[in-house]
Amino acid sequence: MGAVETKMDPSKVEAFFGKVVQDVGATLHAGLVLIGDRLGLYRAMAGSEGVTPAELAKRTGTHERYVREWLSAQAAGGYVDYQPATGRFTLPPEHAFLLLDADLPGAFQLGVGSVRDEAKVADAFRTGAGVGWHEHDQFVYEGCERFFRPGYAMHLVGEWIPALEGVKAKLEKGGRVADVGCGHGASTIIMAKAFPRSTFTGFDYHAASIEWARRAADKAGVGDRVTFEVAPAKEYPGSGYDLVTFFDCLHDMGDPVGAAKHVRASLAPGGTWMVVEPIANDKLEDNFNIVGRLYYSASTLLCTPASLSQEVGLALGAQAGEKRLRDVMQQAGFTKVRRVAQTPANMILEVGA
Repeated sequence: MGAVETKMDPSKVEAFFGKVVQDVGATLHAGLVLIGDRLGLYRAMAGSEGVTPAELAKRTGTHERYVREWLSAQAAGGYVDYQPATGRFTLPPEHAFLLLDADLPGAFQLGVGSVRDEAKVADAFRTGAGVGWHEHDQFVYEGCERFFRPGYAMHLVGEWIPALEGVKAKLEKGGRVADVGCGHGASTIIMAKAFPRSTFTGFDYHAASIEWARRAADKAGVGDRVTFEVAPAKEYPGSGYDLVTFFDCLHDMGDPVGAAKHVRASLAPGGTWMVVEPIANDKLEDNFNIVGRLYYSASTLLCTPASLSQEVGLALGAQAGEKRLRDVMQQAGFTKVRRVAQTPANMILEVGA
């Protein structure tokens, strides 16, 4: 049987090749962002009118030749500006804000950690088995916290909790909160600092993350009102919670319906379940954009394998969409589901009986 002759459009070949070159460059650039973060190169540039490679190397105790190549890559990628007349490089204040204050290198740390586990995920493709959250590179856990924490710090207390019916008043008076799937505890600690009369318990099945969260709570000065315990979402202890929160984790669970049922049983009468999930449209084709690409890629490497490693293995994925999430909640017996807020990265759902 002869080979099928395929007619190709040279312009499409060229356009796709350009896209591949861009993506490979971005992949390599991720490592350079982490180097800049680790060695303090961005911070040393912030607020200055420009530096030469030699000046930046001196400020950071690094080797000038490496710094020159790094700065050249940063300029080619549009992260820093170059002044040909003076040979100086500048970090625009808007870029400094995102790289330093908003901690965007955490997103690169999460990405690099995820890619390091590519071989494990490839094996799972062949077998259909999962890859548990606890099986990943340490960069995944640290980068995940750094990626999500700035958004929580910006929106959680000022926007999301006030949007929930009656919840802010309960927490100001003194309520009980369970933060399930808390990871390193960033969300738990942010809430505890804002509502000193309430008590908070963070739960996560990953013991190493719980140890990290305990240290973080002590460092933040809220260790007297925050506890962290190792427990899966379907078995965390306690009842009578005024608020249960799930931050960017429901879609990772093998049995989200079972977890939702447990939440319903643990709530106090009139209690609220707040679910924060990645922003997504219900139709696949409506997620073909830069946010969808980010979340589908992360979901392939992290979220779907995590769910498939657990019982049931529903594997909602990070782009499940509100319709599928509502179905999970309704199967668990919840009758009230309301989107109360959203950001470019997240949707926030208020769930009640």
